[in-house]
Amino acid sequence: MSFAARVRGLFAGPHWKIPAACLLLAAAVSMPSVAVPRDTSSVIVTFDITQSMSVEDVAMDGVPTSRIAFARAAMRDALGQLPCGSKVGWGAFTGQRTMLLLPPVEVCGNYDALLSSLERIDGHMRWTNWSRIAEGGVYSAVRAAQDVGHGAAVLFVTDGQEAPPLLHADTLARDINPGGVKGWLIGVGGDEAVPIPRTDDNGRRMGYWRAEDVIQVPEQDRAATTGPSHEELSALQGHYLESVAGHIGFRYRRLTGADSLRDAMLDARLAHREPVPTDLRWCPALLALLLLIWRFLPPVARSRAKLGAPPGG
Repeated sequence: MSFAARVRGLFAGPHWKIPAACLLLAAAVSMPSVAVPRDTSSVIVTFDITQSMSVEDVAMDGVPTSRIAFARAAMRDALGQLPCGSKVGWGAFTGQRTMLLLPPVEVCGNYDALLSSLERIDGHMRWTNWSRIAEGGVYSAVRAAQDVGHGAAVLFVTDGQEAPPLLHADTLARDINPGGVKGWLIGVGGDEAVPIPRTDDNGRRMGYWRAEDVIQVPEQDRAATTGPSHEELSALQGHYLESVAGHIGFRYRRLTGADSLRDAMLDARLAHREPVPTDLRWCPALLALLLLIWRFLPPVARSRAKLGAPPGG
């Protein structure tokens, strides 16, 4: 008997379900990923690494920790909750510039690399001690997203501390979101103003900033109810960040944990449709399982199933 005849015999008899299931299982093992159009997001997460982000006024598991460490921990947990196909990249902000550290890459295929690079984002990377968040940091973060393209959005994590302070007479000198890049400003920090740790060029603590060490708001620019300026202290500037977000077409939320970042990155406004490699091996594997169940189902149960009678009737 020829090989072709034997194969036909396997599938022609009553036991065809077993070789068919074997073929389906082989397909499940060897089947490559299939590009399926899906709504996905591409986000550049930018961390403020200025010295005020070293203030320890937030807590993890009841232990006080710095704002930047809290933001990194929340981002680490959020990464594990993103669906495959999502793309995430890193940026760092200080002075008047956001530097793109890593362009957005697919989360599942680059998970370990994303975690490893995330842990290295801190104040040791800082190249200056001043900060212009709105006009400088967010503007260059938007430009970086435009340069990356492919619908990249911005997630900017900061406490909102402008240094030198932003005066009431100051206005944004340029439209900082000309391309309509979508994104979120994420505020981190406590509500009570506390001293800002001072560090040297190597990241070593040198006490705290004092009032005479920093530029204060001039008396003529202060409202009568605010009292003396204390720019050596820092608290979350939530109202200011919310105002900036509204001005540039972003949204604002306070960082309370991984859910804050995950929900922002899964915001439907940030999604765009593109082919995403999708694992469909479960389809032939499921069919193989159903065939095997059908093959080894007791004869009585098969006959009852055909008649529509309940098994115990």
